[in-house]
Amino acid sequence: MRFRFLVLAAILAAPTVASAEMSVTFDWGKIPRCTTGRPNVVNSPQFVLKDVPEGTTHLLFRMIDRDDTWADHGQKKLKLNATGDVTIPAGSFKYLSPCPKGAIHTYEWHVTAFKGMKPVITAWRQGNYPN
Repeated sequence: MRFRFLVLAAILAAPTVASAEMSVTFDWGKIPRCTTGRPNVVNSPQFVLKDVPEGTTHLLFRMIDRDDTWADHGQKKLKLNATGDVTIPAGSFKYLSPCPKGAIHTYEWHVTAFKGMKPVITAWRQGNYPN
């Protein structure tokens, strides 16, 4: 019995091949330039996602202003019928644009993959605006 336990422990402790992490890139696209501190409602940029986990049913998109964490740019959950490498076309949803008042701010897009109601993984990418 002790031998079986040791074998099982050795198997569980053995290194495994790490699965690829989901990643995201984006481009601001042709949103109207905004530096007044009052964001506009605009079309979303194009997102390119790599290694979206198998079984993902939804993606949640959220933008954060790293220089003004109180700013709320909204979030959008989209149904997804694909895994692996996925392109979300520009204009797939609306959001409140980046719009720092008289400065350059760093923004992060967070994209969370869900299986049903359960979040699985979040990828994020930063970009300056205006750039």
